[in-house]
Amino acid sequence: MSEISFRDAFKAAMVEALTEDSRVFLMGEDVGHYGGCYAVSKGLLDDFGAQRIIDTPLSESGFVGAGIGAAIGGMRPIVEIMTVNFSLLALDQIINNAATLRHMSGGQVSVPLVIRMACGAGKQLAAQHSHSFEGLYAHVPGLKVLYPGTIGDARYMLKMALADPDPVIIFEHVMLYNQTGTLPETDNIAPMEKAVIRKTGTDLSIITWGGCLYKAMQAAEQLEEQGYNIEVVDLRCLRPLDRDTIIDSVRRTHKALIVDESWKSVGMSAEISATLAEQALWYLDAPVRRICGIEVPTPYADHLEKASLPQVPQIVEAAVQMLQSTIPTPEVK
Repeated sequence: MSEISFRDAFKAAMVEALTEDSRVFLMGEDVGHYGGCYAVSKGLLDDFGAQRIIDTPLSESGFVGAGIGAAIGGMRPIVEIMTVNFSLLALDQIINNAATLRHMSGGQVSVPLVIRMACGAGKQLAAQHSHSFEGLYAHVPGLKVLYPGTIGDARYMLKMALADPDPVIIFEHVMLYNQTGTLPETDNIAPMEKAVIRKTGTDLSIITWGGCLYKAMQAAEQLEEQGYNIEVVDLRCLRPLDRDTIIDSVRRTHKALIVDESWKSVGMSAEISATLAEQALWYLDAPVRRICGIEVPTPYADHLEKASLPQVPQIVEAAVQMLQSTIPTPEVK
């Protein structure tokens, strides 16, 4: 087991894919000569050449469409969209083509495409480059949506995604790139569609993913110091959603706190809450609580940006409020 950064974990995953499969190539804005906007592909052009590390024009719809065509033709493209906000320029290609072609062709056409997107806030990149739109893509049948929040998932999820016959979107939170951690062995990585319990507990389940996972873990540690036993559920995959793991966790703890950097209205936190209301209501001893991003375009000013995002003290405060008041479980007749 070795120490590695998220950035280098993502890069190592691409190096492995490019080395092992000649069908794999990387394309996107500034992925080659510049080395990627967040330096994830730095050096790959020298190692693999311009035929496989392709700098594209500033046209998301154009190069995502080219990636779809290449995937249909038998290649295994990795398409990097510089920031999730720019992916909106390729919605037609992603939602109307990549996600639908298998169904509209009666199963004759598959699109084994991986799209990587930097996302999330915290680096003062304002509303043009900071949002969390994973809930938008998780809404779409035909797509699979991954959001790694650990070094192991950053390193190994890409291989699973490339082996999938359908389009997979991988979200990479910009605040994780510089973080370091221990790289586990491949055998310790769960299948990409499974949620994982990152910390077991009995008093309350914190359900989260991606860039909020480390905040949830910090909050759980602080709550542990106060005598509470907190379980942390890392969803990892937002479509398909591993509802069984969510429900099993709440069956043990009887309380659920959802932490989601994106906006509360009509988002992933609402979907998880609805799942618990529909399938786990009688396990709950308190109403489901959500901590989400404030519903404004992400501010530029540092203090406003921080105020617009879920933070560890908020998570701790909400958890304590839930843990100190309970609602009796109704008797099932």
